[in-house]
Amino acid sequence: MTRVAAVDCGTNSIRLLVADADPATGAFTELDRRMTIVRLGQGVDRTGRLAPDALERTFAACREYAGVIGELGAERVRFVATSASRDAENSDEFVRGVRDILGVEPEVITGDQEAQLSFDGATKELTGTDRMAKPYLVVDIGGGSTEFVLGSETVAAARSVDIGCVRMTERHLVVDGTVVDPPAHDRIAAIRKDVEAALDVAAEAVPLADAATLVGLAGTVTTIAGIALELPEYDSAAIHHSTVTRGQVRAITERLLRSTHEERAAIPVMHPGRVDVIGAGALVLLAVMERTGAHEVVVSEHDILDGIAWSAAG
Repeated sequence: MTRVAAVDCGTNSIRLLVADADPATGAFTELDRRMTIVRLGQGVDRTGRLAPDALERTFAACREYAGVIGELGAERVRFVATSASRDAENSDEFVRGVRDILGVEPEVITGDQEAQLSFDGATKELTGTDRMAKPYLVVDIGGGSTEFVLGSETVAAARSVDIGCVRMTERHLVVDGTVVDPPAHDRIAAIRKDVEAALDVAAEAVPLADAATLVGLAGTVTTIAGIALELPEYDSAAIHHSTVTRGQVRAITERLLRSTHEERAAIPVMHPGRVDVIGAGALVLLAVMERTGAHEVVVSEHDILDGIAWSAAG
């Protein structure tokens, strides 16, 4: 067993996983898993740069994580950064800050690498079993981008496209710095138009309709699952490998888009950092299910963060 620390720094959140892992046997013991909403991608779609306050929020989380990694004595640390830091003109500031705090070089990975890690994290515990029909289509709805990965034991096709809950919210639902609440039909239609165009791009590389099982990852999907299950509080164990039907996703999406900030914030499983972006994320998931013809989505709590940990152990 190797004790590893994995950090996934995305557009909306930064997450840490410390675990003991043995790639030879598939043994995996989780020691610490945590998430902080930092909104690193705040304004990137508009300005092309990482905002100073967004960088400081991210560095503050890194300092907290450095303490946990040191306390648990991780032997290997891998830090992966995704869409926002990949797109920004001043990504060097981000890289330098992370290196100074954690003593490790952040890897600003490509969309294809991101897709591979997401697939590994979501399916490693499923491969070699008959629990779900293959091939899997793993869909990771992030803040800035969404990854589509089709495969069974290995990846057959992958594509990353720039539709994420934060990017779509900032592009279509923000007026004078404030989220339109609830949005008018024309703004919702504009998001759907962007999402459908991105799905056309994804379908050029990934035969979306070939999937036997749709596996959904990340906060948008897990939050929708928690709502569908009517959980009194967020429960990772209950959400992991639960299924949500397309009809449920459609009903929840419509509910979220016609609700106010206060009504969404009052949903028991809703993380405060997702209140303003969950509607756009739900639209992405619904469009994916309609395009693929999937009647349900299998929800996984294991995603790119677990894939990063496995890669560090190997």
